[in-house]
Amino acid sequence: MISKIGAAITINNMNLVIEWLCNENRPLEIQDFTHPNILTDDVSSILKAYQKKLKSHNGIRGLHGPFFGLDLGNPEKVFQNIISDRLLKVLEICEQINAQYLVIHSPFSDWMKLNRLQYPIVQPNTIKCMGDILYAPLQRASEIGCTLVLENCDDTDPNMRMEAIRDIDHANLKLSVDTGHAQLVHCNYRAPAVVDFISAAEDRLAHVHLQDVDGYADRHWHPGEGIISWQAVMDELRKSSSNPHLIIEIRQNMHRLPETVRFLEEMARK
Repeated sequence: MISKIGAAITINNMNLVIEWLCNENRPLEIQDFTHPNILTDDVSSILKAYQKKLKSHNGIRGLHGPFFGLDLGNPEKVFQNIISDRLLKVLEICEQINAQYLVIHSPFSDWMKLNRLQYPIVQPNTIKCMGDILYAPLQRASEIGCTLVLENCDDTDPNMRMEAIRDIDHANLKLSVDTGHAQLVHCNYRAPAVVDFISAAEDRLAHVHLQDVDGYADRHWHPGEGIISWQAVMDELRKSSSNPHLIIEIRQNMHRLPETVRFLEEMARK
């Protein structure tokens, strides 16, 4: 099933698309709070700017959480507490802007997949660490009506995130797929194709980052500018029973977003 397609924005680029997003009540994802150390600064001016701009927005809202240096599989207790505190801090922002989801990054990697038999304790330990780190944030997320969505980054086995989701077993923890990340590991590590990451998420898929790449770097190009087979992606999303939030996540040429959305939504109707 295909829901309305929206976009990721920051305070510096939103003016190009905010009116379009609000007028059509499209989902939006705020990404200003991913930068290291920003949560120790005074962010009140950023929040006020968003609250003013979003007065007429009635669509889904989300937030991308911090991730640089914040490994959700970190086994050191002192660092686990720091990571949990960071997530709790960003959940305060989610509450203030009425964000219904928060994107967090997966700790799994190709090394873990290749060494599953050599080091059989690594994956279950990583999942246990995730559960410990996310315990308080998930409790808080449930109180404010926010879902944490676990995005693939260096994952080459999409089933690892599913195993983590099932093991932690919390209603406010679901899956996200980033199409560009999936394409990169498919090209460089012989991981499954993008459509397989989508299908592997089954009914736990709550969110998708739509971005295109050339197979070499994390380009965040408009869908259609790289090598991803977008008709196949939209066909797979149409089959999903979970109706995930669809967010175009690009870095340049924001003014072309309406055109890109039409491109994808036309494919979804075929």
